[in-house]
Amino acid sequence: MKNNKVSTFNEYRELMNEKILAAPDNKIIKRIFSVDTLAYQDGALNSKTKELLGLVASMVLRCDDCIAYHLQQCYKQGTTTNELMETFGIANLVGGSIVIPHTRRALEFWEELNEKGISK
Repeated sequence: MKNNKVSTFNEYRELMNEKILAAPDNKIIKRIFSVDTLAYQDGALNSKTKELLGLVASMVLRCDDCIAYHLQQCYKQGTTTNELMETFGIANLVGGSIVIPHTRRALEFWEELNEKGISK
């Protein structure tokens, strides 16, 4: 199944983030974006672990955009498919069967990341 979910997601996200951040008097959203970026930096937990945690939370909350974002970050952090599958397992355990459709789409997105060799 040929697709370009990764590039479509990235182009849309970049375009809309630029518009959102360009809006005047937008301190609250700019600060939220900044805190989000800072939260995933190395600390007591390394950034790879934090991205995997973010992925689980996103899957349980059923946010496909968040899932795609964290999948890309996990890919850049060198996450293996085996690590990812264990993470999917935790997400499904915590979130229940409602997470299964998100797991399918997440795996499809992950496969595309790996096929296209998105730069790490």
